[in-house]
Amino acid sequence: MATVELRFSAQPEHVRTARLVAAAVARRAGVDEAVLDEVRLAVGEACSRAVGLHRSYGITAPVTVVLTEEEKAFSIEVGDEVPGPGADGSVSGAGRRGDTQGVGPDEPEPDADGDGEDEMGLAVISGLVDDVEVRSGADGGVIRMSWPKTPATVLP
Repeated sequence: MATVELRFSAQPEHVRTARLVAAAVARRAGVDEAVLDEVRLAVGEACSRAVGLHRSYGITAPVTVVLTEEEKAFSIEVGDEVPGPGADGSVSGAGRRGDTQGVGPDEPEPDADGDGEDEMGLAVISGLVDDVEVRSGADGGVIRMSWPKTPATVLP
């Protein structure tokens, strides 16, 4: 099982790089050429979402992208460090998603329109990827997407 891990600062200009890396690794892993545009778009949406969350909550930690080649599938996990609902909010400089209580005077207030953009991004990802899982916890959130690999053709 080969894995590539990419970390980048939460800046929109780095999303393009993450998309290009994801497409290159997916191609090398054996994902069908016809699906590579979907991989590129889904990774772009997931990374843009993570960047937006980090910027809205004032988190300086990098966004992580883990690309994993398995026997029959290729998966990508895009992670953010924004604590999800039910988290204790103990991350410095971060409130909880969807919860504006407890935001101090020096802390950025989460974007009220962020929830709509967040849901739209998740809807786009769900439309592009058949196998998608969204998790959120005290340590942040992860969007896990996977695509089947094209079976290698064996010539006689």
